Amino acid sequence: MVDLYTHLPTSFISSDHVKKMVQGCDALHRVKQFLEENFSKDEFSSMFDSFNKINSLDFFHTLRLLPSRFGVPATLEDEEIRKFCLTNAHIIFCTASGAAEMTAERTGPVELLVVDEAAQLKECESAAALQLQGLHHAVLIGDELQLPAMVQSQVCEEAKFGRSLFERLVLLGHNKHLLDVQYRMHPSISLFPNIEFYDGKISDAPIVKESNYQKRFLEGNMFGSFSFINVGLGKEEFGDGHSPKNIVEVAVVSELISQLYKVSCETKTKMSVGVISPYKGQIRAIQERTGDEYTSLLGDELFTLNVRSVDGFQGGEEDVIIISTVRSNGTGKVGFLSNRQRANVALTRARHCLWVIGNETTLGLSDSIWTKLIRDSKRRGFFYDAVNDKNLREVMNDALLEVDMSDVFSSFQSLSIRKGRRNAW
Repeated sequence: MVDLYTHLPTSFISSDHVKKMVQGCDALHRVKQFLEENFSKDEFSSMFDSFNKINSLDFFHTLRLLPSRFGVPATLEDEEIRKFCLTNAHIIFCTASGAAEMTAERTGPVELLVVDEAAQLKECESAAALQLQGLHHAVLIGDELQLPAMVQSQVCEEAKFGRSLFERLVLLGHNKHLLDVQYRMHPSISLFPNIEFYDGKISDAPIVKESNYQKRFLEGNMFGSFSFINVGLGKEEFGDGHSPKNIVEVAVVSELISQLYKVSCETKTKMSVGVISPYKGQIRAIQERTGDEYTSLLGDELFTLNVRSVDGFQGGEEDVIIISTVRSNGTGKVGFLSNRQRANVALTRARHCLWVIGNETTLGLSDSIWTKLIRDSKRRGFFYDAVNDKNLREVMNDALLEVDMSDVFSSFQSLSIRKGRRNAW
């Protein structure tokens, strides 16, 4: 029954029949549960009397209302079954590249095309879907102010091969409808990106304005809902692949996760935490530091941790988001951290709490979106120096010692190589 109402189109099985099948499955499960809870093998002989009593309540009345048969072709060939389902379906879900395989012979004509995340698709990918036979209307859903498609080649990037059809239509002046209500972020989190990226046109849904919506995440927490935590002692390092990492920020992130985990366990509060960084080197360092200690494998644990890049978090959300900006220098160089689309994605993933960790001097001199964010956090009174927190100060000192020892070891290795094999350390 589940297979029937999941895959058969409504031209073969009506919505009313689907409801009866669901009710029938539920009734069968209740009977099974009743028998398992009330009978043992020793009482097998009395089972039938009780079962008849259950049946007399007309548990299976719903099943009797179902047709005795449905007009399904009697075939066992997978490809024929797939073709049957596709050609008779009213709605088909597929990837953009998968649309290229949706020929008229396989799926029949398609009248309406809806493209989700359209601003993250290359034009050629959208064009494949637009070739569907019988197409009358197309609706593109996306946000050109967030991340576009990834293009590896610099030449292709400059040639705008990564531009989406969505962005091209916007640049050409085509009208677009703004979905102007957000249902994810607490207003204290949404205010800054709303003004900075969307000219204040986005309003907050009533559910995120409720006073108790994020109260449990803020009780006893010194950092509030949207804060900047200054880690001025951090040192950026460029390892393999030239992807920077900052061990001091890694230590701070790890300590914050530990504190959140403790609060979650003590208060029995279900909490999902996401850590975002634009650099793969930092992502790897944080994952190695936290390990599998907090990572949920089943999805229903009290505390879950997700560590990913900005690109990997597009479309995602968590209760608490911690952003590690990594860069720490005296010149204000922040690389592609200054990309506004990437910043927009990172700053709009949190439901209840958003904490940005970085070097005030570096980000302040960058003349980027992060400069404005620091000014905004100071104006709201949510700018914190990590050294003022005892626990964070201790883990930063330990991390600095670790970095210094690593530098000393590297110097010894360099000296060993220069002196040659005879005088190797």
